Amino acid sequence: MQLPPKVTPRAYARLAEIGASADGKALRVAVEGGGCSGFQYDIRLDSPAEDDLVLEDAGERVVVDSVSLPFLAGATIDFTEELIGARFTIDNPNATASCGCGTSFSI
Repeated sequence: MQLPPKVTPRAYARLAEIGASADGKALRVAVEGGGCSGFQYDIRLDSPAEDDLVLEDAGERVVVDSVSLPFLAGATIDFTEELIGARFTIDNPNATASCGCGTSFSI
């Protein structure tokens, strides 16, 4: 059994700030082919689908589709605010390398 991804309280708090659940949306975290390292993250607000894994806290939801789930096993989804900007980030123990932008990785 693979460990599901974890979502930090900071990420859920950011979803509450932007009113995601009020609009019936969730933060979708998906993995797609492409990017400079082979795979890339697709992070966006979206409506949950029937086969999604739904991670929920205080009414806010993060969803992962069944195809992306093995690539995100044990990963941590967070929200960071840095000088270069604020964004949702993924700390993925399955990634063997990643690019400088943080949205592309290889396994």
